[in-house]
Amino acid sequence: MKKAEKLLSVLRIVIGFVFLWAFFDKLFGLGFDTAPTKSWLSGTSPTAGFLKFGTHGFFSTFFQNLAGSVSVDILFMAGLFGVGIAFILGISLRIAGYCGALMVFLIYLSLFPPQHNPLIDEHVVYFFLFLLYAKTEIGRKISLYNWWKKTKLVKRFPILK
Repeated sequence: MKKAEKLLSVLRIVIGFVFLWAFFDKLFGLGFDTAPTKSWLSGTSPTAGFLKFGTHGFFSTFFQNLAGSVSVDILFMAGLFGVGIAFILGISLRIAGYCGALMVFLIYLSLFPPQHNPLIDEHVVYFFLFLLYAKTEIGRKISLYNWWKKTKLVKRFPILK
């Protein structure tokens, strides 16, 4: 079980890195998915391009109408950063797991139905992984979890575990 627990910890860190990397790439335009001239710091919406041109299917009109919304941009970027940091550090996984699940579910809806399968794509896999980390205490072997759960803040607000 120790090897499985370590693997689940590494998986948690990898998921966190995926989200944190997306945050920094969209914030600074590191040139991977976001060109420097299209970064959030240069004044470009981090969600507008995807919401305007990347959505398709049943719910695309709803998501396209959200394009360019400052509140959507802030929530999206906060979600990427918060989920990324929480998963890398192994803290507040309950909240981060539910937030991550919500984020990927909304992305899934914006692309429904998936292009390569009638129902399932990678967003569904992420959705269940996020719920797994939110609802259990697995994957916390390599983390700050033991320190975090003893802090006064978490003792006062256990939802922050």
